Amino acid sequence: MQPLIDNARTFGQRPEEFAGLAEGQSPQVLFITCSDSRVVPALITGARPGELFELRTAGNIVPPYASEHPTSEACTIEYAVEVLGVRDIVVCGHSHCGAVGALVRGDDLDAVPAVRDWLAHATPRPSGTVEDPTVAEGVQNHVLTQLLRLRSYPYIDKKLTDGELTLHAWFYEVHTGAVLAHDSAADAFKAL
Repeated sequence: MQPLIDNARTFGQRPEEFAGLAEGQSPQVLFITCSDSRVVPALITGARPGELFELRTAGNIVPPYASEHPTSEACTIEYAVEVLGVRDIVVCGHSHCGAVGALVRGDDLDAVPAVRDWLAHATPRPSGTVEDPTVAEGVQNHVLTQLLRLRSYPYIDKKLTDGELTLHAWFYEVHTGAVLAHDSAADAFKAL
């Protein structure tokens, strides 16, 4: 913890770098990714403060759209699209994902009921090679399912139809730092 505290102390000693951020935000990208501590969107993309609007959830899950009882994730997505006017949404899964790995393997999650119930939103269950420790296939399938889920949000569907929004599926390799993007023409994840 001490190195984090030390950095936080020195971080605030450069107010001139951050003064403009008080005027508001206008990110162009909503970046939806896993809560995993090894996945750092600003590090992966090189984004500066104010350039990415981030949504981090266990397993980068986009819950089903529900206007009656919205989730905090749905509220974040709605705010990014309708208020901030992001033009792009990236759903970025990652290798060695514990959440998707548990789903692919069919792990018993009864000891962690909140996790179990949250991961139930990841339907259909991602398919992949159970023996692969990177769970690459499962995560990539899961990311594409989350893009389909986003399309079910009425305001996203409208923005897509009107050409005002683009969805992107990414896969980050924790062990190499490589980022792959889904190429819909080839139906494959390829290096950016």
